[in-house]
Amino acid sequence: MRDFSWECRTRVKFGKGCVREHLADFVREFALPGRNIMIGYGGGSVKRNGAYDDAVSVLETLGYSRDGNATEGNLIVEFPGIMSNPTLRRMREGAELAAQMDVGLIIGIGGGSVMDCCKAISVQAGYDGDAWEDFWMQGMPMTHDVIPCGVIVTMPATGSEVNGCAVLTNEDTHIKTDRDYPAMNPVFALMDPSYTLTMPLRQLRAGTFDILSHIMETYFSYPVEDNPADDVSEGLMRGLIRDFRAAVADPEDYQARSNIMWAASLAENRIIKTGKTKDFQAHNMEHQLSAYTDCNHGEGLAVLHPAYYRHICMDGLGKFMRFAERVWGLCREDYESDEEFALAGVDALASFIKEMGLPTTLRDLGFGSDEHKMLKEIADSCFISQGAFRPLTNEEVLDIYEECW
Repeated sequence: MRDFSWECRTRVKFGKGCVREHLADFVREFALPGRNIMIGYGGGSVKRNGAYDDAVSVLETLGYSRDGNATEGNLIVEFPGIMSNPTLRRMREGAELAAQMDVGLIIGIGGGSVMDCCKAISVQAGYDGDAWEDFWMQGMPMTHDVIPCGVIVTMPATGSEVNGCAVLTNEDTHIKTDRDYPAMNPVFALMDPSYTLTMPLRQLRAGTFDILSHIMETYFSYPVEDNPADDVSEGLMRGLIRDFRAAVADPEDYQARSNIMWAASLAENRIIKTGKTKDFQAHNMEHQLSAYTDCNHGEGLAVLHPAYYRHICMDGLGKFMRFAERVWGLCREDYESDEEFALAGVDALASFIKEMGLPTTLRDLGFGSDEHKMLKEIADSCFISQGAFRPLTNEEVLDIYEECW
């Protein structure tokens, strides 16, 4: 094992009805006294699945009101319209509103995009400088007090509810990137799997593959020797594959949905990253694709992963063999060489992606001739992972994009 430090500051309550049961206690504990509460969300889904109504009902019982004439310090400040792939511009709008309305607690209601944007708002609203430049771009120490931020999860995917990571897209520079600061961990996360039952099947597929991607990105990195983090990752991958199939076969399967929801958190609460270099090159490549085209993140990852792994398979041969055996249940004796066996594991992943109804080419994502012309510019803008089995070149990134066409 390599040296590491680990912490998770987020308090989690999980299960049916957890918002109505526990939100009030969290508000009493974490809301800064005498200040208003902001709720951030995307579109209408949080109103269809009941999460919005549950949260507002609890806040109203505590004396908060959406009425603009309410007593100062008891307002519910709404910030809707947080989009997928949240933009720097939208984050700054939310931070300006939070500062103007003297917000003392931010509650993000939604999936990863909403959570990321609200976490970033909590940083910028209490900061005199430019949070994007100082933290996301420069990685400076975060020493100021951030506004407390809690989340209510309605779409499992990113694991943002239990870490300090927030992904933003700068529309002007076409840079989509993340930073992870412990100070950005949500102070609480409320996770009711029943909210996920109204998710469109496309979102279920994309979000669940994003979870699998997070686990693989950490698993396929150094060290390659047996270690507890990889042991946990293998169990998570096997379980997620099982539950992914069950949820697609029966979208009303609460057990599968609840398993997927918690798997997302376990994939990104930093436990499986302990002692690992971490790769995330596929994420880097997808981030730039979506920064330029606004394509769906999970679907983009599904397209990229098999092609990327075929490029680095021989550089991490032993780990890819272990993946074939311990995750997909393949037998070495059935293949003529170690190389063939390792590639069979990648082929199993590609087959599973197709089985789950995910896209397998960039054209499946809706890319056309205009997007094809942009591929070199996108490839040249990609960050190169130094935690991978073999760092790529930007030319090789372009090769992967072309192979995925």
